[in-house]
Amino acid sequence: MSTDYRPMWKDLGLDLEAHDALLGVLGSLYEQTFLTQRDRPDGMKYFDFVMSEVHGLRIQELMEARKQGRKVVGAFCAFVPEEIVLALDGILVGLCAGAEFATPEAEKYLPRNTCALIKGFFGFALARVCPYLAASDVVVGENTCDGKKKSYEIFRDLVPNLHVMDLPQTKSAEGRALLRAEFVRFAAHLEELTGRRLTADALRQGIATVNAKRAAMHRLARLRGADPAPISGLDGLLVNQVYLYDDPVRFTGSVNAIGDELEQRIAQGRGVTPKGTPRILISGCPMAVPNWKLPAIIEGSGAVIVGEESCVGERGTQNLTADTGRTLDELMDAIVDRYLTIDCAIFTPNPSRVEHVLSMVRRTGAHGVIHYGLQFCSPYLIEAGPVERRLEQEGVPTLRIETDYSQEDVGQIRTRVESFIERLRD
Repeated sequence: MSTDYRPMWKDLGLDLEAHDALLGVLGSLYEQTFLTQRDRPDGMKYFDFVMSEVHGLRIQELMEARKQGRKVVGAFCAFVPEEIVLALDGILVGLCAGAEFATPEAEKYLPRNTCALIKGFFGFALARVCPYLAASDVVVGENTCDGKKKSYEIFRDLVPNLHVMDLPQTKSAEGRALLRAEFVRFAAHLEELTGRRLTADALRQGIATVNAKRAAMHRLARLRGADPAPISGLDGLLVNQVYLYDDPVRFTGSVNAIGDELEQRIAQGRGVTPKGTPRILISGCPMAVPNWKLPAIIEGSGAVIVGEESCVGERGTQNLTADTGRTLDELMDAIVDRYLTIDCAIFTPNPSRVEHVLSMVRRTGAHGVIHYGLQFCSPYLIEAGPVERRLEQEGVPTLRIETDYSQEDVGQIRTRVESFIERLRD
């Protein structure tokens, strides 16, 4: 960062010493993980810039927007409808949850056998090192699992404005009614916060903006199916991660610029790895910044990742929202229907998820699937077995990896991944 943002961070109430230490580690990790890659698309320079300023210029933009009367909505989950946030002139941003930080402090509030993501967002809050959390006018917690649901009872005391959104566990008429009621309640909360009224025209524009962003991601996902792969899995994941932080219109343009470049690479037969390199699809839990451990191991072991079946990936961006409704109620129904298609492991039964994985395998030409599970994340760990059995029945080699955010098991995971890649070569 060329600008001194420390006065801004101080005004936000961050612990400057701890935050400096965090940025030092993240900067080094980013350089080692991303900037050492060979023959990256030129368009990735934009995303490198975003990451270099993710706690700087982007936070400054949010603070300027707040001065102009806009509200910042912080969220952890793909179920928070950005269409509604934009329609009320808000800004939706992801919150820090992808690394170990202040874990001993977090474990004063939470059991040790709580998933790393929950302990992560507690640690970032307790250590006062997440500027997105500090800049948020409201934090949205969603009851996607029992761990989150109960942790929000405690987290409420750590943030000034927490809105908890209940979510259905079945894709039934009753489940849809619950989701619709929660989206209406969320919109009402934002109306009160912003002093604005939700209108059909504003919601239609919000839908158009988010649909354009998702469509750009769909294009990128299709291009990653080329062989040789025109972009690394690490860079593909990075784009998915920046999706949660950047201005949506600017982000859409940047992804489409990458798409233009990748189409040229494909026409030239140019890839980041040789044609025939083992191709892997990652399935399972989300990977928030800076959770790059497993992808770095996979691509450092001679494979290329061609897609992510994850909330930070195609599960989060998979479908567009219908924009044909004329009234506010019709548009709200369209939003509910779109979000109810998300095949999160909170749903029971959840047959569409494995079908989604299989469709991604076919489209990307993946040779195998690595199912990623965070320790103590019961929904995805329980689904891992059925997903693996179905994929293997369909002839898709599958490896289950269960881990956390620490580096202690890197050697063990690398050994297992290398063996799996050898299996794919046979």
